[in-house]
Amino acid sequence: MNTANNPQQFGKVGVLMGGRSAEREVSLMSGNGVLAALKSRGIDAHAFDPAERSLAELAAEKFDRVFIALHGRFGEDGTMQGALEQLGVPYTGSGVMASAIAMDKVMTKRIWLSHDLPTPRFLVLDVDTPDDVLQDVPDELGLPLMLKAPHEGSTLGISKVNDAADMHAGFALCATYDRVVLAEEFITGREVTVPVLGSGHHARALPIVEIRAPDGNYDYQHKYFSDDTQYLCPAPLDAALTLHLQDIAVRAFNAIGCSGWARVDIMLRADDDAPFLLEINTSPGMTGHSLVPMAGKAEGMAYEDLCIAILNTARLHAVITP
Repeated sequence: MNTANNPQQFGKVGVLMGGRSAEREVSLMSGNGVLAALKSRGIDAHAFDPAERSLAELAAEKFDRVFIALHGRFGEDGTMQGALEQLGVPYTGSGVMASAIAMDKVMTKRIWLSHDLPTPRFLVLDVDTPDDVLQDVPDELGLPLMLKAPHEGSTLGISKVNDAADMHAGFALCATYDRVVLAEEFITGREVTVPVLGSGHHARALPIVEIRAPDGNYDYQHKYFSDDTQYLCPAPLDAALTLHLQDIAVRAFNAIGCSGWARVDIMLRADDDAPFLLEINTSPGMTGHSLVPMAGKAEGMAYEDLCIAILNTARLHAVITP
């Protein structure tokens, strides 16, 4: 069935956007893009901002399904997914457990390691970590290294430590976002991302995007608002490496138990192109600068068709139907 030609099958659709996380601004951009795309194809789509309206109002809307365009906490971390399971409203993306795990960079890395998937070496710190322990981190992971708030996204709550003297300031920055701080080995090389669509054995990777930010600084500004960042899609990689990275991305996706769609971020080490998994995003951006639409376009998929394909995967995860 051509879903684009049968908008009535989706019924009343809610597009969840905004929310209460630090990524609210980006979520509004993503959600409005999705909303416009669905409406342009005749789908009865409506915006819903959980930061401004209650779960009781969400239930009262009687949506037949929802497209989750929320990013970060209270939307991408399993909390909203759990509420929708309780309400019996099918939703896009991963279920409660996979969403919660993927939102936690530490747990994600532990699961990947258990599946023999490559990820940079790391240490887990907390806000009560003594100063002498902080000072020993560069000796164990080397310099430069990355400090990250493990429950944030969109490059929020991260700090690159180039010198041991920078540890305390970088740690303090990350600790404003999270009570736990991830210290991670810095991989010098090329940054790529691999969108994945589908579930289980039907999960497949889209074309790879290479990201080239000014001075290698792919921060919040360069990610969403700057035109200085270069995106190459399909990434200029040889065929064997492309297939290898796409295979790793799908394996990483399935190891966490993800479904519907996600985006897997990978670093390629400069001297040998060895891949290292950084994180997985289960509700990726859908803005004008976002990478999943870029990969879809490289495959010949219009933004509107991509939105409909994702919406078509909406389901409940806790209910088993005969």
